[in-house]
Amino acid sequence: MSTKINKIFTEQIPELSAEDAAKLEIVKNVRTTPRDARFPSQNQSNHCWNRYNEWLLCLKSTKGDEEGCKNMKQLAFSICPSIWTDKWEEEREEHIFAGLQE
Repeated sequence: MSTKINKIFTEQIPELSAEDAAKLEIVKNVRTTPRDARFPSQNQSNHCWNRYNEWLLCLKSTKGDEEGCKNMKQLAFSICPSIWTDKWEEEREEHIFAGLQE
């Protein structure tokens, strides 16, 4: 394989198995939420909460179009700890979520 991962690596990537190549594609496409000037501090909990509710707002405004809000969900789930998102998903199912309601 002659493709380089990025500019940092100067050596060629060794031949990969199909499974490893699939994993590499997943890793290459992972993105985290960009910096947001509204949340300048190191503590990003408010940024997480805001991104999660922005995703819910997207779902609400598109009448539940998961595909159309995929990017918003990825931004929310990349900055929030999974324990929080799991808890919020359960609360949404039970209709006791403190944030944006569907």
